[in-house]
Amino acid sequence: MKDIATPVGIGAALGVIMLANILEGGSPASLFLMPPMLLVFGGTLCVAVAGGTLNDAKNAVASAKTALFGKVASSADVVPVIVSLSDAARREGMLALEGRVGDIDDPFLVKGVTLAVDGTDPEELREILEAELHAKKAVDKHAAKFFTDAGGYAPTIGIVGTVMSLVHVLENLADPGALGHSIAAAFLATLWGVLSANVLWLPIAARLKRLSELESTRMEIVIEGVAAIQAGSNPRIVAQKLQSLLPAQDQLKEAA
Repeated sequence: MKDIATPVGIGAALGVIMLANILEGGSPASLFLMPPMLLVFGGTLCVAVAGGTLNDAKNAVASAKTALFGKVASSADVVPVIVSLSDAARREGMLALEGRVGDIDDPFLVKGVTLAVDGTDPEELREILEAELHAKKAVDKHAAKFFTDAGGYAPTIGIVGTVMSLVHVLENLADPGALGHSIAAAFLATLWGVLSANVLWLPIAARLKRLSELESTRMEIVIEGVAAIQAGSNPRIVAQKLQSLLPAQDQLKEAA
């Protein structure tokens, strides 16, 4: 199911920051100056792209959407499906599963069951599924790395913007009346650099890592389940084995 923890958390954090600014007597509009925001966000994204490949940059867009609005993969809901398949295979044989593949909504499980029905060697089947798992982990790692890198670059880009603005301030010391406003505006780049890193980029990276962990756990359970089905294990033993692989919170739900 969809989990909106990330957009809610980011939105709430920005709301708290704006509220604190108002309580201190500031105006939210004063924080939204185009030059420092353009420098921080544009510069950060550019150097993040420079630290990877063009494909990494293209995938980052889809990854950001996944982080903000993606579904959280539940490992618990796949266990009953695997146990049911195990029971059918034990009673009617592996070929009986061929007619059940269309009712499975997990592509990875469908692939594993199809390979098992086709008579793939158990060791070779495990190698194929584990290779796909490792490939997915690698893709997820690169997706999270893009935003982790952005979180590291943003504060430094912000400091660069502040230094640039202070140079302009020093060039206009002849106008003392404008110094206060100019210095305040100069520090906005640092503000947006630190803020974007800790409220946007790093949370997105952490979210992608967490989603990858959950999806990888589900895939590992599928691998063990397909292997148990192929070995003709007792469905009750299969259920107990797979439940022991569930994350702690899912085990508690199963127990309840």
